[in-house]
Amino acid sequence: MSPAKTSYICLPCRVSYKQPYGPERQRICPRCAQPLTHVGTAFAAPRRRDTAAWRTLTVLVNAGVGFHMGCCCGPGYRPRTLREVRERLTHARRTGEPVARALVREVL
Repeated sequence: MSPAKTSYICLPCRVSYKQPYGPERQRICPRCAQPLTHVGTAFAAPRRRDTAAWRTLTVLVNAGVGFHMGCCCGPGYRPRTLREVRERLTHARRTGEPVARALVREVL
């Protein structure tokens, strides 16, 4: 049985690659030679020219939010627009809630 594939992304190049998971070696972007970031098996990459979606994704990845499969219902809620991200970041600042938790909360 072959190992399961998972998604790795390069934020500067705005590309995604499916590769077998293995923490023993670091994945390198073939376009810019920078390290790829592991995001999980339930990741769906936005189109390369959709810069707003990639900016949203950059905030999520830098906050430590992953796209790993849950028990049976996928990775859960993830904001899709910059407006949703801004609302959740404002909420986190006002309440003191950790940013990663505020970003994946379904209801504010």
